[in-house]
Amino acid sequence: EVQLVESGGGLVQAGGSLRLSCRASGFTFSDYAIGWFRQAPGKEREGVSCIISSDGSTYSADSVKGRFTISSDNLMSTVYLQMNSLKPEDTAVYYCAAHFGSAWRKDYLDPYDYDDWSQGTQVTVSS
Repeated sequence: EVQLVESGGGLVQAGGSLRLSCRASGFTFSDYAIGWFRQAPGKEREGVSCIISSDGSTYSADSVKGRFTISSDNLMSTVYLQMNSLKPEDTAVYYCAAHFGSAWRKDYLDPYDYDDWSQGTQVTVSS
């Protein structure tokens, strides 16, 4: 059974930093991706960043480039999202998710391309 357990959310002032962690287990796929997504109240879930297991390549949404960094441990069993220079508009529930295989229906940051999801963690940025 695939399990994605995340941690690290919380309340921070604008300009501050947080690091989210996502521990992935329960699968043996060698070709997969782990993505970070977020959903603010009344808005659709959007892709933030992802990392690809095959070559370690990363992709990020324009809204977070230069502020958020995705990384992983050597085995990619834990994936991190370092969030710097946080803004009130970054406030949302953040999820990590796993995509298995090398085929993509849409793109690396589309939620519909991901198969399993974490429980979500609240990130609140105060102004």
